[in-house]
Amino acid sequence: MGNGGLRIETTRHLHCTVLRAGGVLDHAGRVRFSDRINQVWNWSVGPVLVFDLADLDFFDSSVIGVLAMAMQRMEEQGEGRIILVRPSDHLLSVLRLTDLLSRVELRGSVEETVAELMLQSEISP
Repeated sequence: MGNGGLRIETTRHLHCTVLRAGGVLDHAGRVRFSDRINQVWNWSVGPVLVFDLADLDFFDSSVIGVLAMAMQRMEEQGEGRIILVRPSDHLLSVLRLTDLLSRVELRGSVEETVAELMLQSEISP
């Protein structure tokens, strides 16, 4: 489905890793996206993973699988944060239905999120 499949861009910041996805996130894309998360897992302390999924043209339940996998791994490690930036109304409703919404943080932009995390690290001992 779609034209070109899944596009994933990762950016390493001092206090977080940003993963931007666009295109189609279906079963085939889920495997690639999960692999990319595993590759960048230790790029930030925690880790703090910031997901910008606003440019997805299509997603199926695979998006829940990707986020749930990251959440489970963080729970097993006892630390980490997942931040969703600009989630669509549809994604929010899916997260609400699957009871995952309470386990993520929501933000309006990647830039503001990165700045907020930098400020928090300066304030924290």
